[in-house]
Amino acid sequence: MSVVSFFQLLGLAAIWGGSFLFMRIAAHSFGPAYLIEARVGFAALSLLLAALYLRKGLPPRQHIRHFMILGLINSAMPFLLFGYAAQTLNVSTLSILNSTAPIWGALIGYLWHRAPLTKSAILGMLIGIAGVSILVGWDLSVSGYDKLIPMIAATLAATSYGLATNYTKNAPQVSSFDNSHGSMWAATLWVLPLLPFVPMQQTPTGTEMLSVVALGVVCTGMAYLLYFNLVRDIGPTSTLTVTFLIPIFGIFWGYLILDEPVGFNTIAGTALVLGGTMLVTGFSPVKFLKRQRISQV
Repeated sequence: MSVVSFFQLLGLAAIWGGSFLFMRIAAHSFGPAYLIEARVGFAALSLLLAALYLRKGLPPRQHIRHFMILGLINSAMPFLLFGYAAQTLNVSTLSILNSTAPIWGALIGYLWHRAPLTKSAILGMLIGIAGVSILVGWDLSVSGYDKLIPMIAATLAATSYGLATNYTKNAPQVSSFDNSHGSMWAATLWVLPLLPFVPMQQTPTGTEMLSVVALGVVCTGMAYLLYFNLVRDIGPTSTLTVTFLIPIFGIFWGYLILDEPVGFNTIAGTALVLGGTMLVTGFSPVKFLKRQRISQV
C-alpha cells in the first residue's frame, strides 16, 4: 500500500466516523425522516455531478428493481434506524454498533446461503456479542432503559448492512459506481413518503443544516468515490480495514467535538467488537502488514 493509499484509507475512516457525529448533531431538529431524506438526496446529487464530470452514463434502467432493493436495505433502512438512534445515543456507541455489520453478515450468510461458519467465525460472533453486551449493559445501568430501543435500532441498522452484503452476492452484476448512484436515488424515493408522518421537531440551526449537507455530500457522496478509488488501487480486502478504523474515529470525533466521555466500557466494548469482527472476516493485522511489505518489494 502506497503512502497516498494509506492516507486515503485513514481519510475514508475519518469521514465515515464523522457521519455519526453529523447525525448526532442534526437528528434532534430534523428528525430521522428529514435527516435521511436530505442525506441521500445530497448524496444522489453529488454522485450525479460526479457522473457528469467523469462522463459516466446514468445507472442502467433495466436494473431499477435491483437499485430499489439495494437502496432500501443498504441505505434507506439502516440510515433511518441510525438517524432515529442518533437522537439518543452518543457518537461512539453508534460507530461501535455499526462495526458489527460483518458479524451479522456472516450469520445471515449461514442462514440464507448455508455458508459454512468456521470455529474462528463462531468464536468471533460470541466475542462481538460480548462486546456489544458490555457497551449496552453499562449504558443501560447508568442511563436507564431509555436507550434500549435506540440501541436495538442501531443494531438492526448494522444487521441491514449484513443483509445487503448477502443480497449483492446473487444480485445483477452492476459497477460499484452505478450501484451507489442508482441506490441513492432509490433511497430518496423510499424515504420520501415518510416525511408527512415524521415531521421535523424544530427549526434547524445553521450548524445543523451544515451538518446535513456534510453528511450527504462528504460522508456519503464523496466517501463512496474515495471508497471506489481504494478498491481499484489496493483491492477490496485491504479496503476492508476501514471497518476497524471507523469506531476509533467515531469515538475521537465524539470526544473532541461533543465532549462525550470515553469510559472503560467504551474501550472494552470496542476492543471486543473489533476483535470479534476480525475473527469473523478472517482479517489478520499481522498478515495484512506482511502482504503490504511484500507488495512494496
